[in-house]
Amino acid sequence: MTVRPLVLALSLASLLAPVSLRAAERPARVVVDPGHGGIKEGATSPKGVREKDIALQIARRVRAHLEKDLGAQVLMTRDEDMDLDLPARVDFSNKQRPDVFLSIHCNAMPTKRTRARVQGLETYFLSANASNATARAAADRENAEAPATRQARRDSTLALILQDLERTETHQDSSRLAYAIHPKLVSATGGSDRGVLQAPFYVLNGVEAPAVLIEVGYLSHPEEGRRLGNADYQETLATAIVDGVRAFLSDVRKRDTPRGPPVASPATP
Repeated sequence: MTVRPLVLALSLASLLAPVSLRAAERPARVVVDPGHGGIKEGATSPKGVREKDIALQIARRVRAHLEKDLGAQVLMTRDEDMDLDLPARVDFSNKQRPDVFLSIHCNAMPTKRTRARVQGLETYFLSANASNATARAAADRENAEAPATRQARRDSTLALILQDLERTETHQDSSRLAYAIHPKLVSATGGSDRGVLQAPFYVLNGVEAPAVLIEVGYLSHPEEGRRLGNADYQETLATAIVDGVRAFLSDVRKRDTPRGPPVASPATP
């Protein structure tokens, strides 16, 4: 009997093994994606603070805590102020085969009245349908950078989402990741809880890992916009995100750890 088919079967099995099982044999691998960059500035605070800068500052702090507190391997889609389109962020992530994908953003409101009133934290995972009008508006704003006309983008986005949702376990784990991170953020910051929401974010399409987009606050709100630029507050946000990632990875690894066969009781004499 030749052993070649057996070796080939074992090799294929290792390639097809869930990411979470492979992760049990190495440090966690996390891709952190600071939103926007370069000419794409994102939202702006009343004092002129730009989302692209805040997202990068918080992402760097998240990386530092992931490496220090979790011993994780962290890869950034960008580590400087540079143009990087949304498909490139997805492609980069998938090449790294991460256990977790985190996209960091700040939110904004369009009118003077809503800018003065609306603040708080939102954590998103992928869905073909937005949870509510707020989620739809957030996705439309972030998706505006996608390289397509609005209608073409919607059509291709929906197709990609439906394909992604076929990978049910990854989608369920994205939900688990969002619900692990969001309460940590609300508890640590005392910020307004705007909930875990679903929306068709382009940057989450096709990511072959549990993936969330975190809106860490509203830059357009006078007080919250000021806090987001504060180093201590950024540290609070970063440590809360990492605490949520730690809880998620712990739960997933427990779930996916193979269990041995039950031990037989000793025979009665």
